[in-house]
Order: sequence, then structure tokens, then C-alpha cells
Amino acid sequence: MPKSSEQKRAASRWRSVRVGAMVSLVVALPQTAVSGEGGTAHVIPGSQATIVDNAPTTPGPFVKPMYLHYNGSASAQIPTAAGLAGDLDASVNTFALAGGYTFETTVLGGAHYTVVAALPYSWMNLMANVQRGPGAVRVNSKVDGFGDLTVIPAMLAWTSGEWQFNALLPIYAPTGSYEQGRLGNPGLNYWTFDPIVGVVYSNKKGLNALLHAGYAMNTENSATSYKSGSVLHFDGAVQQILPVGSGFMTLGAEGFYFQQVTCDSGSGAVLGCFKGRTAGIGPVLGYVQPLGKQSLSFELKWLPELDTKNRLDGDYIWLKMVYKF
Repeated sequence: MPKSSEQKRAASRWRSVRVGAMVSLVVALPQTAVSGEGGTAHVIPGSQATIVDNAPTTPGPFVKPMYLHYNGSASAQIPTAAGLAGDLDASVNTFALAGGYTFETTVLGGAHYTVVAALPYSWMNLMANVQRGPGAVRVNSKVDGFGDLTVIPAMLAWTSGEWQFNALLPIYAPTGSYEQGRLGNPGLNYWTFDPIVGVVYSNKKGLNALLHAGYAMNTENSATSYKSGSVLHFDGAVQQILPVGSGFMTLGAEGFYFQQVTCDSGSGAVLGCFKGRTAGIGPVLGYVQPLGKQSLSFELKWLPELDTKNRLDGDYIWLKMVYKF
């Protein structure tokens, strides 16, 4: 049967939300991730899982401001730029601005090709018992500054019916503020290369399911002679899109699992292998407003860590916005 005018309008709005919300980013954020030196890594839970994080398939530019709040603590000793630190409490607020462009010409058998860059700025408040000779001193470090630059020179998305397949290569460059001997550092002072692959399912009833897997490889921190081990990480989400007003609400949940698979190394790795992990799950709430050929998307999520080892243990609160031109 021919579609009614109302059905055609609904289908058009549905296509808008599917393509308008799909803008991906992996962003460098300081001192709040899994394993390695400082109990940290460049890759952050929640940065690559939900609809607003998916690889874009429509040509044109986009901007993506993001805010992350993290509170965490660790009772065991953790190697930091200030030395071994125990009973560590950390509070971090980070604002990151990302931008990218999806090219009209496809590559490699029809893949949509996007480039992305992002720069974070963080405000950090850390307290810990830092080892000083035979004893320990309670140190409070309040630091703010730019974090490490993230560049994604290649983000690819292939579509086939209700399925989308993604491949991307985030690169984290050591451009952020870093000082040896300082407990808190917005930058990590080493490179990370994090190839990621993903699959996305999206049907006409508004059900979306996403799963991404990555393998983050680090270079050595030249200031501390510490090389953090490689991390295998998974981010996944299930979301339902519902028409609300002139746009669409998204309701769902996101889960993550990060596992360090190779040992820390170098002369600075005084605690030996020091493999870490984290896992958690939490709710996600979003809204997508189609604006003709443009779209504006918002997303709020809370991701508590439920299982950790050799790292800070806390909660991630994300607020993201995407404007697709």
C-alpha cells in the first residue's frame, strides 16, 4: 500500500535521527582511566559506545563539546609522576571540544570517511600519601591545564541494511601539561595508538545496539622510564529511540570492560607487572532534535565502576552535545 503523508514525514524524521546523531569521538582525558602508570590510560570508559558516539555516514562538518566529571579513590599504592602514592583520592572535571569532517566521496568499497581532532582541558584535585624516603607525606595537588591532543586520521563506516561496521584509529599525542614530581598531570607524556572496530544494529522500531572493541598500545614515558601495558577494551550499549515532541528521546544502558593484557615495563615500573582492569554499567539518557539537514543531539550518562584492580575506583558522569551541520 502507498505510504500516507504522515508516514512519509515520520520516516523522514527517523532517517534524520539515525544519521544526525551518529558522530564519533574518542577523547583523551587525564588520570581517570584503567591500569598503567598513575593507574591511568588515555582511553576512557564511555567515550565510544552510544548513538552520539557512532561513526557518521552523512557528509559535512560537526562539532562535539563534552564534559566529564570523575570521582575516584584507590587504597593500594599506585606509581605516579610524584612517586608511589597510596590512599589516593581524585576529583577531575574535564571539558573537551572536538570537531571533524565526513567526506562525500567513499573509500575502500563504500566506506564513509571521517577525520576528527579533540583537545581537553581539565581541573584536577588529588590527595595521596606519597612515598618520601622511609615514610610517606600527605600531598594535595590542585592542577589545571590542557590534556593530550587526540587525532583520528581515519574513521571508516560501512553500512548494509540495518547494520553498520566501523573501523577507526585514535592517536593520543603527548601535548598536555606534564611535570615530573607532580601528583596530578592533565597530560600523560606518552603516545597511545588505539585501533578500534565496531558493529551497530539499528532497526525501524528505534532499537539500537552498539559494540566497539579496541586495543590501546602505549609508548614509554621518557620522564619516568615507565611504559604502561597495552589495554584491551570493550564498550557496548542498547538504546531505544522514542518520538517526543519535535525530536526523539533515547533511553538505554551502557556497559564497559577494560583489561590490561601486557605488563608495565621499564626501569620506572617498580611495582612490576601491575596489570589493571575496570568494568561497569550505567544508564544513558539522550535527546535528538532534527533541524532540517542539520541536527542537535544531547546525551547524559552515569557509569559507575563495579569491578576494579590496580586503578582508581569511582564514577564517570558524561554530558555530550553534537551539532551536525
